[in-house]
Amino acid sequence: MTSYEAELVVERRESVADGVLALTLRHPRGEQLPSWEPGAHIDVVLGPDLERQYSLCGDPTDRHAWRIAVLREPDGRGGSSYVHEKVNQGDQVRVRGPRNHFALRRAPRYRFVAGGIGITPILPMLAAAEAAGAEWTLLYGGRSRDSMAFTEELSRYGDRVRIAPQDETGLLDLASVLTDVPEDTLVYCCGPGPLLDAVEERCPSGLLHVERFQPKVQETAADSEFEVVLSRSGRALTVPAGASVLDTVRAAGVEVLYSCTEGTCGTCETDVLEGIPEHRDSVLSDEEREAGETMLICVSRCRGKRLVLDL
Repeated sequence: MTSYEAELVVERRESVADGVLALTLRHPRGEQLPSWEPGAHIDVVLGPDLERQYSLCGDPTDRHAWRIAVLREPDGRGGSSYVHEKVNQGDQVRVRGPRNHFALRRAPRYRFVAGGIGITPILPMLAAAEAAGAEWTLLYGGRSRDSMAFTEELSRYGDRVRIAPQDETGLLDLASVLTDVPEDTLVYCCGPGPLLDAVEERCPSGLLHVERFQPKVQETAADSEFEVVLSRSGRALTVPAGASVLDTVRAAGVEVLYSCTEGTCGTCETDVLEGIPEHRDSVLSDEEREAGETMLICVSRCRGKRLVLDL
């Protein structure tokens, strides 16, 4: 899989909420950036073994600027702290992408639900729904009003946007937007894991689209050894019980794109030519899992003894 990769300049750095920093990125020579659709994210390479994914939350029609927003997470894995402390206006950062596993499908009506920094992929979706003339509403929650990014930007949509800080209104009233969802309405949700779990419990899966920033807790069978065949070279490798497909092919000297290693970003998605994957990712839809045509090799395994992959 090929991907755009470049050093971009941080043209603007601004605080958009308590603990949330927005960066506007441009090409240093003013070149156009790849096009993208609402729901897309980019990989930001911050250093050796420090790479993170951030949703694009600017204007898809602006081919010269990408905007991302980064929530500082003191208990995180270090990426957000690095951005907040060390990435300054005028600096260059290496990016890859964009990729989109959370694309906005066409529908006459939408119900959007966002929690905290989960507003970032939703923001351009609202503009797209508005431009398409669709009916839509947004329920947006966060710890407090000051911690919720882009509320001023959202104010132009009037009462279609309901801002619900937890310290003012309690937990999000999901029943108000997820009870009796019409069949012609799609639901898009992004935010913390508990919010997504609650939404999934209340909404028909065929209408719901979610994006997770952390892996979904799943019950899986015990790991067992299996063989993976790399179709481009014909090499056969054994994937041990304690290693992933990604670990195994990289140890064999095969270069593959990867990033999160948690099954949440989709960077390592690989075509499956033979065999049945055991999906353990938090990206693919139920339909994509059932089809078994691709798998995320950083976490997913084999239901049998052999897989043939397009590597």
